[in-house]
Amino acid sequence: MSTEEVKTEPKPVFKVASFQQNKNPNKKRAWKSLKQIITSERALPWPEDVIHYSSINAPPSFKPAEKFSDLSGLHAPYTDPQTRLRFANKEEYATLTDLPMDITAGYLALRGATSIVG
Repeated sequence: MSTEEVKTEPKPVFKVASFQQNKNPNKKRAWKSLKQIITSERALPWPEDVIHYSSINAPPSFKPAEKFSDLSGLHAPYTDPQTRLRFANKEEYATLTDLPMDITAGYLALRGATSIVG
């Protein structure tokens, strides 16, 4: 083999030879809390029309809100017309029909829904 046949692979352009992963191996990495990250990102000079995750003016979602069962937490495609509680299957509906009104009102209060009368 001659020296012309042996080719070296070119270095990737994104690698910097002077980069060092950990300058001091004895020093632990300081982690920032989410509150610190949000505060530091708010201080950055963002343009007016930029929408980011901490912006209050973000547009509403086009997807409908997911509905979950008040009893089991499963995906609930059904709503009881009398009590307005959500349920996932017929067994849960049978349980909902036997619940007293104070417990039904409690489930609605947990979900943040209005009272049964309204």
